[in-house]
Formats: sequence, C-alpha cells, structure tokens
Amino acid sequence: MADVIRLFVNGRAWTYQGEPDRPLLWYLRDGLGLTGTKYGCGIARCGACSVRVDGKLARSCALPMSATSGKRIVTIEGVAVAGKLHPVQAAWIEEDVAQCGYCQAGQIMAAIDLLERTRDPSDADIDSISNLCRCGTYVRIRRAIKSAAKAMPGTR
Repeated sequence: MADVIRLFVNGRAWTYQGEPDRPLLWYLRDGLGLTGTKYGCGIARCGACSVRVDGKLARSCALPMSATSGKRIVTIEGVAVAGKLHPVQAAWIEEDVAQCGYCQAGQIMAAIDLLERTRDPSDADIDSISNLCRCGTYVRIRRAIKSAAKAMPGTR
C-alpha cells in the first residue's frame, strides 16, 4: 500500500503517494521534473544528488521518501531567489568552475552547506566536501567557495 507523504520542495507544498522506499532523487526528477539533481552512483558516495533537507546536506539517491514527510527540501532549482543567483552560483560562474557540469549542482549544494556552517572556510574545510568531480576542477571549486564566502551576507 502506498503512503501519503506531504513535503515542501523549493518552498512549494507537494503530496507524494507512492512507495515509501522510493529515493527522493527519483521523485524530484521524475515526479516534479527537477532534473538539476543528478544521479551519479546510487549509493550516496559521489554527491551528484546532493540537496538540502531542513537546512542540512543530504544525498537524495539514498534518502527514502518515507524520511521526507514534513521536510523542507531545497534543490539547485530553488537556490536562486527572485531571479538573483546565490553567491555560490555567482562565484561558480566567475571562477569558470564547470567543465562537463554533471557534478556541479551537487557541488554547489555542498558549498552552500559548508558556508552556512563555516563562513570563513580553510582549505581543509573545503577539502572535507566529499562530492566527487571527474573533471578535477577542485582548484576552481576552492577559489569559488572562497570568493562566495566573501560575498555571503553577514561576512566581511
């Protein structure tokens, strides 16, 4: 029997009625058409599927719908507000981070999470992000995060 789950995605209320063990990733992509969140490994290792759930980073490929009831989920599509890019998104563009771009939504979500917790991240803090990039743009990712940190509200 399918469960009825109410959740909020990018500020909008949704009702999911389906299998409780279905990964959030597939509901976002197939159910809501939010394809910015990517499938990478399916075992919560690579980070391509990263979203924020109640303000914390989560790997949506391994998060069952049953764990999302009443939760507030933000995907890459919900990061910009009123057409204004988040400072991390703007820094990604300024630093020309993306190469193939596949991992970038997850990387941006992880960077936002880091900057919400650590407003002046060290190289070690940035290196603690476990999202993978096959193209190896880690030097540009580090520059973009440091640039975004300076542009975040409430920082120097």
